[in-house]
Amino acid sequence: METIKALNNEDIYIIATGVIMGTIARLITLKVDFRQIPSYPTAYFNNIFLGFVASTLGAVAIPALLSRDFVAVTFLTVAVQQFRDVRISERDSLGKLEHTEYTQRGEAYIDGISKTFESRNYISLITALATVLTMEIIRNSNIILEIVFGAIVGIVVMILIYRFTKGKTVGDICSISEGKIEVKGSELYVDGMFVTNYLGTDRSRELFLNEGIAIVLIPKNSRNRITLENYGQRQAILFESVRILGVRRYKFTRRNFADGKVIIAFVPIVNDVDKLIKAIGHTPILENSRKIGRIMKTAGDLDDE
Repeated sequence: METIKALNNEDIYIIATGVIMGTIARLITLKVDFRQIPSYPTAYFNNIFLGFVASTLGAVAIPALLSRDFVAVTFLTVAVQQFRDVRISERDSLGKLEHTEYTQRGEAYIDGISKTFESRNYISLITALATVLTMEIIRNSNIILEIVFGAIVGIVVMILIYRFTKGKTVGDICSISEGKIEVKGSELYVDGMFVTNYLGTDRSRELFLNEGIAIVLIPKNSRNRITLENYGQRQAILFESVRILGVRRYKFTRRNFADGKVIIAFVPIVNDVDKLIKAIGHTPILENSRKIGRIMKTAGDLDDE
């Protein structure tokens, strides 16, 4: 109660500015990282509220230290544990819903999504912390000036952290183009490459010839090939492909062992090649597939994937 009584109007403005900046950081990442957040109102509300809580904890940390209320700062450790629980909860939730999807995301993709849920809260917390710290450093009689400088620093920190945590996408490591579908007997070929021999009925052959869609992914170099051929990565690409267009029947993936080319073919509900190419290009590179590329360094190709 002594800490609350010690707060004056300027302290309230400082804390409020930090909370607002931290919450804005969460709102922005909700929009930018659209593939990591479900498009449901309740999910948006939950994540915005968690961002508000995280920014509040970050905003009050500096005033608590200045007032020598060190016990209040320990709430940061509680917040870290809470955010970890959010990651675990999201991972379990997505895992239980795997059987309801057109195709499974895969454990690697789910792990990446759940970690993203956790890290976005830290962005809110650190943004609020940096905003309040700046305002405390330049504290003077002009509260408007403090708010302006605090907001500027908060925006800069927000951008830097987001760029640091934002990984590459599939479009950065390979070329993506539409493939030519051919059916020979019961066999499906895309750009002359064998995909499957499961088209044993006239109906299945007719579906693929008239309504099928195929995409060819070609890695830019050998390092990128290691990433692209990772099973978890290919599963994530297939998931984003059928999620964006739906799937009426069949879904196949095939990789060329000679050059690393990856084929995705299926019969969609909505036949839109441009939308599919965009969805695949925005599929994030999974952490487990990136680690392989970093370990397998070669003298002739040192570019990161």
